[in-house]
Amino acid sequence: MDAVHAFIGEFTGTMLLVLLGDGVVANVVLARSKGAGGGWIVITAGWGVAVAIAVYVAGWVSGAHINPAVTIAFYALGTTPAALLPAYLAGQFLGAFVGAVLVWLVYLPHWRETPDAEAKRAIFCTAPAIRAPLANLATEIIGTAVLLIGVLGIFHANNGIGAGLGPYLVGLLVFGIGLSLGGPTGYAINPARDLAPRVAHALLPIAGKGSSDWGYAWIPVIGPLVGGALGALLYDRLIAGL
Repeated sequence: MDAVHAFIGEFTGTMLLVLLGDGVVANVVLARSKGAGGGWIVITAGWGVAVAIAVYVAGWVSGAHINPAVTIAFYALGTTPAALLPAYLAGQFLGAFVGAVLVWLVYLPHWRETPDAEAKRAIFCTAPAIRAPLANLATEIIGTAVLLIGVLGIFHANNGIGAGLGPYLVGLLVFGIGLSLGGPTGYAINPARDLAPRVAHALLPIAGKGSSDWGYAWIPVIGPLVGGALGALLYDRLIAGL
């Protein structure tokens, strides 16, 4: 694979991920949306579908990491060459930014109808239910470790899972992480998915948007990067070689 394919695949996949993922949050929390009040199950299901579709679309192009934590974890395992890291990361962050802008456009009339600034920010990025930085960081580390362990398990040859079923199962995995581990922090488990839309929130002319909460922004970046590498190394060293 060359850098062009890596960039195009990651840009497209991450754009779709954020468009559909942030889009389901917008559908649930924005006033006068037809999905308003749908709740956490709708959000987690929507994010699971978003991941599955993104992986189906980009998987054959770039491997569909669609997440810097996955890219760095695979680099730690020696499966992603250092020369491709800039293309992967640029595609992911730029794709996430564009996806967030598209969500803003899709729901353009609804921003002014929604008075809750925190709800509007939640469409773009995560925030803790209880602000406790070390606990929040641990949640993101654990959640992303589970993501990498699950992804590596799904695609391990000994499971004999057909390639066409893999993206669906990754989406199901993300759905499960959201249901089980998403309550404390909103389960970013992806630095691009959180940071790039947070930048979009800061830049876009969203009526009554309030703060972008930059004081919290480091947690959904550092936590997933650490957790992804730990999860991948744990699976590789303790399970894959059995």
